[in-house]
Amino acid sequence: MKSPIKVAVTGSAGQIGYALLPRIASGAMFGPDQPVTLQLIEAPIEKAMRALEGVAMELQDCAFPLLSSIVLTDDPKVGFRDANWCLLIGAKPRGPGMERADLLKDNGKIFTGQGVMIDEVAAEDVRVAVVGNPANTNCMIAASKAKRLAPDRFTAMVRLDQNRAQSQLAHRAGVATTDVKNIFIYGNHSPSMFPAFAQATIGGKPLSEIIKDEAWLRGEFCETVGKRGAAIIAARGASSAASAASSLVDHVHDLVTPGAIHSVAVKSGGAYGFNPEVWAGLPVRTTIPGSYEVLTGYEMDEFAQSKLAATNEELTGERAMVAELLG
Repeated sequence: MKSPIKVAVTGSAGQIGYALLPRIASGAMFGPDQPVTLQLIEAPIEKAMRALEGVAMELQDCAFPLLSSIVLTDDPKVGFRDANWCLLIGAKPRGPGMERADLLKDNGKIFTGQGVMIDEVAAEDVRVAVVGNPANTNCMIAASKAKRLAPDRFTAMVRLDQNRAQSQLAHRAGVATTDVKNIFIYGNHSPSMFPAFAQATIGGKPLSEIIKDEAWLRGEFCETVGKRGAAIIAARGASSAASAASSLVDHVHDLVTPGAIHSVAVKSGGAYGFNPEVWAGLPVRTTIPGSYEVLTGYEMDEFAQSKLAATNEELTGERAMVAELLG
């Protein structure tokens, strides 16, 4: 039996955390032979910590063979201590009348503190995955506070957008989702993101040979993927939880699986014309567990270039809004 890895999770008692933690403990994220210690972090609020105790009780009652131990805390220094993976789910939601700039700055303060603490106390091999929105910019802020850890240790999740796009294409083509390959998400995890359909294949054939409706691809398809989160909120009265948790499992699983090709928000370094300093969704290949290389060989037509320019403009604008929090 391998030694347990330590997985820190913020916002553990929330809806995403509730859906996520059993998946981690069952082996879905790190594999069927990898024990885990869950280091669960919640806000220093009595109601939140009490809810977290209930979550821990349920995890214990599942009797997962791979769940080595559970730590419950409202102190990030305790929760991030020696963590090999930090999953940053918790974030302040956008309230009525709140401007996006205000949300960015409020969450920026949260991720500033988390970035400092992870850099200070987490394990030497730690990797960070950010889910709390606005995820790309929150990830950039956290990474900017790291002195010990390199920027490539910090990723943000666009896998939910990739999974949504894959499902929409499969449904349109009347095939299984597994038949859809190489659908990548570029840019921000927001309605501005671009699902690059021209790069996709269905059943091993170019997507254009299977789905010939270019107007649908450029219009309804992109809009449906970009606004899926809002549609779910309108339907169920709450934001995506089960699908977000499942996508985070996919995000991390593929980052620890050499050879996996998938969409991850990483520091762009200027790839595909993005601002070199922003975290943008890009296609990557996992090299060794936890590390990746950006795939830069995909061509972009005029339509794709316009979509990338728009999402890059949004990301650059977000960076400007939080400039005082960086560095």
